[in-house]
Amino acid sequence: MRNAWLIGMGLTFAFGFDGNASNPDYPIQPVPFTSVRVVDSFWAPRIETNRTVTIPFDFKKCEETGRIDNFAIAGGLLKGEFKGIRYDDSDVYKIVEGASYSLNLRPDAALDRYLDDLIVKIAAAQEPDGYLYTARTINPNKLPRGTGPTRWSQLKDSHELYNVGHLYEAAVAHFLATGKRTLLNVALKNADLVVRTFGPGGLHGVPGHEEIEIGLVKLYRATDDKKYLNLAKFFLDERGNPRGHVLYGVYAQDHMPVIEQDKPVGHAVRAGYMYSGMADVAALTGDSSYVKALDRLWTNVLSTKLYLTGGIGARRQAEAFGEDYELPNPTAYNETCAAIANALWNERMFLLHGDAKYIDVLERILYNGFLSGVSMTGDRFFYANPLESDGKTPFNTGKPERQPWFGTSCCPSNVARLMPSLPGYVYAEKDSLIYVNLFVAGQAVLNVGGRRISLTQDTRYPWEGRIRMTVQTADKIPFVLMIRIPGWALGKPVPSDLYRFAEQRTKAVSLKINGTEVPIRLERGYAVVQKSWKNGDRIELDLPMPIRRVYCNENVKTNEGLAALQRGPVVYCAEGIDNGGTVFDLILDDKAPLTAEFRQDLLGGIQVIQGEAAIGTLDPDGRTSRRSAPLMAIPYYAWAHRGPGQMRVWFPRTEEALLRLSKQSVPR
Repeated sequence: MRNAWLIGMGLTFAFGFDGNASNPDYPIQPVPFTSVRVVDSFWAPRIETNRTVTIPFDFKKCEETGRIDNFAIAGGLLKGEFKGIRYDDSDVYKIVEGASYSLNLRPDAALDRYLDDLIVKIAAAQEPDGYLYTARTINPNKLPRGTGPTRWSQLKDSHELYNVGHLYEAAVAHFLATGKRTLLNVALKNADLVVRTFGPGGLHGVPGHEEIEIGLVKLYRATDDKKYLNLAKFFLDERGNPRGHVLYGVYAQDHMPVIEQDKPVGHAVRAGYMYSGMADVAALTGDSSYVKALDRLWTNVLSTKLYLTGGIGARRQAEAFGEDYELPNPTAYNETCAAIANALWNERMFLLHGDAKYIDVLERILYNGFLSGVSMTGDRFFYANPLESDGKTPFNTGKPERQPWFGTSCCPSNVARLMPSLPGYVYAEKDSLIYVNLFVAGQAVLNVGGRRISLTQDTRYPWEGRIRMTVQTADKIPFVLMIRIPGWALGKPVPSDLYRFAEQRTKAVSLKINGTEVPIRLERGYAVVQKSWKNGDRIELDLPMPIRRVYCNENVKTNEGLAALQRGPVVYCAEGIDNGGTVFDLILDDKAPLTAEFRQDLLGGIQVIQGEAAIGTLDPDGRTSRRSAPLMAIPYYAWAHRGPGQMRVWFPRTEEALLRLSKQSVPR
């Protein structure tokens, strides 16, 4: 069974792209999250809040909204009609997946029993041949909008295949966490039906919303049955093929074959899931044409479509990517699910290529675009994540603040499953190479050539750039430590020219081994340290964290004449509550002094940026004047925790920029 990566994200590897290899896979293997214990003050509380608050809260909402009753009704355990939307089954599956990850991290008898009871309802809802879709099973004569009159008849909109993709992921996670096959058997029975129905000798339709491809790969890894991998590849290869089905168009990335695509289009979440599935299939089949397409697509996103926060999806309409360099701030959609999909994709790109630039993007997403989507209390969520708000104009289910639930609640349920899996992103392995990708205090158990070692991190990252690592081993072991040197520490905010730091000079990164400074040999963004390691060896990495002004590529007209603030991996914003009630008249001069201070008393403990700004005033004749004013900025992820109010990430640098911005910002 291939389950090392299944425990974390679903993969194991020891292969590049040699078409003659007998067992192709990702060249790099992530260290499973079950082997990494996180004890830091930043992520550990969020992971625990997810376990104790978010998962129970999400399940409760699924009960209140009928999502769980739908399974019981479909299985004849209750009387009633279908409630909700045709894709609501998927929310339950995602929360089950997150709950299973949490059980892996910390046993919980009550949660284990809850899942057992829930799985009974899910199994009851499954029809005798394996079909599982409560929207149709409950009453085939009274179908919700978008389901289609018969099975598989409206795949563009029905989410029949999308839903069960999440079922497959949940089933594998539950099996690995508990050893129970109850949900796995349900998933395999359904997948076998899908395999019998679709393929070269069957239907040639494809899912409108990609996701089943990822789930099928996880079933393949759990069973070693290649029919699931073959079907995942079939679904991907059939996209853009008009001979098999009526094409859905750019909205669903179904406008041309996947290996010919070079520009991300359409629904950003669907795209991110498709690219993740493509990476999985490429790794497991050795199909280099998939990799070439992914490289083109990634380059376009990083060069023209990535928000500074790591978010993707500029347009509310169709939850879609915009044109190149279309990155509006107040109307940015940046769905939380899209940030998660982007994180999954970038982790896989690293596993394919072993380049730190993909982890740079992943880190940016985690600390900014993803984390903004869930409150610190774990029971309020953003669906969209704009980079500017007036505190009044609706951008998120009618209110500019986090909400407890949504009609379409893909984001809360997605948060529930990503958060507990985060420790699995910290380290990776390849033969005698150990990659240190993220800086998180805690301990990891690693395997080098069949020999067990542990690596301990001690750090206050992301607030401080001092990372201390200690090797623990029974005897000397030679291996190569690959320590990521973040792009931001080398003067490059992202691995493209989409953003740049105003000040190009950077203080040198320092690396010490057992107290002695050593020269840094960079390879694909990693400091390479090769030696025979003994018990107690110490590594000290110092990443200077000055406050950096960020400028945008001149092709992004929205941000012309504007600057954003970043410190370490964290993007900052200003809120009205800290700045006299308004941030829309602030001007941040290029030379205005700025300082950082840690505030334990504020928003759970954050590093704030303080300094001097100017307030610009527009007179009746259209002229501007200014007066000095204090500025305070907080991490973007922490905004909107103190009630609705004005917020801005990008600040005008001059009166002219303020005047232009006042004409394009959200109504006030």
